[in-house]
Amino acid sequence: MNTLTRAGLIEKLYSHVGLSRNESAQILEDILERIMSTLEKGDSVKISGFGTFSVRKKGTRVGRNPKTGKEVTIDPRLVLSFRPSQILKKNVNKGMMQK
Repeated sequence: MNTLTRAGLIEKLYSHVGLSRNESAQILEDILERIMSTLEKGDSVKISGFGTFSVRKKGTRVGRNPKTGKEVTIDPRLVLSFRPSQILKKNVNKGMMQK
């Protein structure tokens, strides 16, 4: 299984759009920066046909230290979640069926 990296995305932009590598890199960096800053503000990012990134609040909860079994309070925090679109789910499952 291959992993698509930032450099791989830049290469795809470069080859498909016809911009220079520097311009492709800058476009990708701008998009990622916009997504990150939106999430940092606590807002959601919805990409049609792909999915939705959102920030959720997790409250205080009690957990256990697995070594000692002692109860520990886990502080509230923000977590990032991704909910894929139905189109993405369908395409991923279709890709799994072809393998």
